[in-house]
Amino acid sequence: MPGGGAWTGGRRRFRLRWRLHLQLQATMEANGKGPQSFPELKNDTFLRAAWGEKTDYTPVWCMRQAGRYLPEFRETRAAQDFFSTCRSPEACCELTLQPLRRFPLDAAIIFSDILVVPQALGMEVTMVPGKGPSFPEPLREEQDLEHLRDPAGVVSELSYVFQAITLTRQQLAGRVPLIGFAGAPWTLMTYMIEGGSSSTMAQAKRWLYQRPQASHQLLRILTDAVVPYLIGQVVAGAQALQLFESHAGHLGPQLFNMFALPYIRDVAKRVKAGVQKAGLAPVPMIIFAKDGHFALEELAQSGYEVVGLDWTVAPKKARDLVGKMVTLQGNLDPCALYASEEEIGQLAQQMLDDFGPQRYIANLGHGLYPDMDPEHVGAFVDAVHRHSRLLRKN
Repeated sequence: MPGGGAWTGGRRRFRLRWRLHLQLQATMEANGKGPQSFPELKNDTFLRAAWGEKTDYTPVWCMRQAGRYLPEFRETRAAQDFFSTCRSPEACCELTLQPLRRFPLDAAIIFSDILVVPQALGMEVTMVPGKGPSFPEPLREEQDLEHLRDPAGVVSELSYVFQAITLTRQQLAGRVPLIGFAGAPWTLMTYMIEGGSSSTMAQAKRWLYQRPQASHQLLRILTDAVVPYLIGQVVAGAQALQLFESHAGHLGPQLFNMFALPYIRDVAKRVKAGVQKAGLAPVPMIIFAKDGHFALEELAQSGYEVVGLDWTVAPKKARDLVGKMVTLQGNLDPCALYASEEEIGQLAQQMLDDFGPQRYIANLGHGLYPDMDPEHVGAFVDAVHRHSRLLRKN
């Protein structure tokens, strides 16, 4: 694995791993509950599809299903700012459950944000209405890496996420599985250097070309933060994990293979080992690399059970590229939900026909948008369930 600086030192690496072990132990003790103490799961269709087992119908959930398109979400969120909401286990639980009350979804995903990890590393992040995330002091020079906190402290810094997951697992009462998530190292790096959203990621990519060793150092720090964070989510009750490589499309094949893929692989390998070491049952992992169509074969061999697709990828081509050993997830264009309910049903049917009945989880190719009609989301979910059952009969 590439790396750089002091983070690759043998003794320091050992101390880091030992601190992570102690932090995870503390998380388990604070949680006070193992997976066996949660209510029995009643609908495991999503998990069976993720593991590649046969299902009676195609499971469906939506990225950003807990979002501003729901009036109840807007009402709940109105009382406090975005990251204050993220730090409230009760608020996160309520927001996670809201779409489940409306739609017969087959999975819940915990309400949180990928940028809680840079916050835990000591960076200030705010959410500016109408603009999105903002870092008042982004990383500008190589020396700025010295100001980041030790990634071993991430588990304690993000205890509120674990509390939200445990509370939500209890409140779900076994209705559907709960998904945890994190941002992939490259995607987190882009925000930390760009200072927010960017159409080009030019400043982050400048680091890759001008400061390759410092870039690997930062990516290693982020990997060392993301790994215990994801393990901690499983300890807290997450039953599946999704890694969001949202900015994969800004990298061509060469840069992706150098600065993104090795860390995507390392996250999967180390999380699986950590979950096993914690004495927990394995959970399926999903990798979603938006616009990463050029790396589908590599992603299918990166240690994840599920490969998520955006809407620019033809399902049959994707299946030809990844083979039959991984489950695919996706990939309706989110904007298709602006169509009539009748057309949404037709588009969902075509998508299901293209993906086939097994080793498949229906989703959108990206998250739901704030101005979407909840009734159209319901039409999508119902169409997936209805047509996928017909597919199996035929």
